[in-house]
Formats: sequence, structure tokens, C-alpha cells
Amino acid sequence: VQLQASGGGLVQAGGSLRLSCAASTRTLSRYIMAWFRQRPGKEREVVATILWSNGRAYYADSAKGRFTISRDKAKNAVNLQMNSLKPEDTAVYFCAAKLYGDVAYSYWGQGTLVTVSS
Repeated sequence: VQLQASGGGLVQAGGSLRLSCAASTRTLSRYIMAWFRQRPGKEREVVATILWSNGRAYYADSAKGRFTISRDKAKNAVNLQMNSLKPEDTAVYFCAAKLYGDVAYSYWGQGTLVTVSS
């Protein structure tokens, strides 16, 4: 599975951005898709995940109520709508995929930089 992330950029605090991750395979029904981020000086952390088969989502506490992960079956893509952005959301965001039941994410897209100015 090849993943191509897009949508990063510079936004003011309180603004919104939408990230998109296009997958090269059309057989995602057995996959969990995710967005991670790596903030400056921090370890990579999960932001949100979605089970492709039923759309069930999980959010890190930092994302709850502000971010929404969704799947676009027509485009074979996973989106991350980010609202009410804060300077501490500044990070490189990565999309990732793994087969349901696997522990580790095996497939990663290139990062996309999100910068939130105060």
C-alpha cells in the first residue's frame, strides 16, 4: 500500500485545515487507517484512527472535539479535518495503514507540515 498525504500548510490559531491521504490500493476493507503527528522535539504520536470497514474512529485526547477523521470510499482516501487549531498542533502529520489485527503500522505516507501561528 502506498500512501500520499496532502493538505498541510500555515494557518492562524483558531483556523482549520483538511489533510487528505490517498491510498494506492482499492482493497482497504481489512485495514486500519491512521493519522500520526510528530511535534518539534517530541516523539511521533497517534492523532486519530479509523477502521475502514465500518468507519469506527478513535481519537487521541488532544484531538477529541476538534479533529474528525473520515474515509472517502470513492477516492480511496482518508481525511483529517482539523478545526480550532492551536499552536501546539504544529507538527509534521503522517498517514499510516495497517492490517486489522497487526500491532504495528506497516505503511506510511510522507509527512505533511502543519504550522499554526499564534
